[in-house]
Amino acid sequence: MNQWVSQAIAKIEADFQRSSDTHLHKVDLPAMPNLHLYLKDESTHPTGSLKHRLARSLFLYGLCNGKISEGTTVVEASSGSTAISEAYFARLLDVPFITVVPQGTSQEKIDEITFYGGRCHFVKGAEIYREAERLASELDGHYMDQFTYAERATDWRGNSNIAESIFAQMEREPHPVPDWVVVSAGTGGTSATIGRYIRYKGYSTQLCVADPENSVFYDYFQTGDEATTCEGGSCVEGIGRPRVEPSFVASVVDRMIKVPDAASYATIHFLKKIMNRRCGGSTGTNLFAMFQILSELHAAGREGSVVSMICDAGDRYTHTYYDEGWLAEHGYAEDMERYRVALERFYAGGVLA
Repeated sequence: MNQWVSQAIAKIEADFQRSSDTHLHKVDLPAMPNLHLYLKDESTHPTGSLKHRLARSLFLYGLCNGKISEGTTVVEASSGSTAISEAYFARLLDVPFITVVPQGTSQEKIDEITFYGGRCHFVKGAEIYREAERLASELDGHYMDQFTYAERATDWRGNSNIAESIFAQMEREPHPVPDWVVVSAGTGGTSATIGRYIRYKGYSTQLCVADPENSVFYDYFQTGDEATTCEGGSCVEGIGRPRVEPSFVASVVDRMIKVPDAASYATIHFLKKIMNRRCGGSTGTNLFAMFQILSELHAAGREGSVVSMICDAGDRYTHTYYDEGWLAEHGYAEDMERYRVALERFYAGGVLA
């Protein structure tokens, strides 16, 4: 290994050493005192999202596999949060970074990518993959390809991954082994890491993946057809895919729940009310699926714990999910009101219907 690569790895490890773990919030459910809800707050990473963990792993993977060296241009295909985190690490290592970004990505995310010195290259829909490959080849760079390498870049057996962190933080809780962990999938890397870790440690915990509209993961889970595709893409930024990504490992998932976009957006507005926190849309997708599971556990007279996560903060979506005009323009307002009533009913009585 050359000196520059050794120094680059040392910089990333030093950056990790300076960081503390993310907080695990307990959210009270007055109508369900025997059920405990926890949210791991991934928005407190230096780059503000769950993707900070992935970007760190992908850079280390690229460095240790000899794909990134001094001056290598790193290229990614990303809807925003992964690109923000990768731009951060690229600046740390002083290497150029370009992300191929779908048109329509929030301006707040674009501003954060450029803040860290990254450059955005805009394309339509599924073209992001081909264009990222083309750019990396043209520039003799490295295509990071999060959608292929997310599930293999992270050490799922431990090494301070998110799964190990969750179970360590749960140790002193009334029900330290959760009945369910609920996550959503973009690359599928987080669900693969958590699902594998659960099996590796022999926990009884089950893994549920929440999937938004305009995404194929739910259909693939039901049919096993890897050729499944859909038109367009998810309106919940950062999760859902129009094709089955190589990093999505369905065999470690116990259940999937399809969540309407209006339900995701209504849930983050509801979360603002009960936690005084603005969170991104994917957090709403996670939490709505979690509420469904909690409602089922409550109806069965069960007690226990359920864990999910805050994927990123809501300040990246002030002009979309938190803008009443944007919500009305895109036809979500009426359905959101229906889900708002359902969420209030759930919080008051434990039934989500």
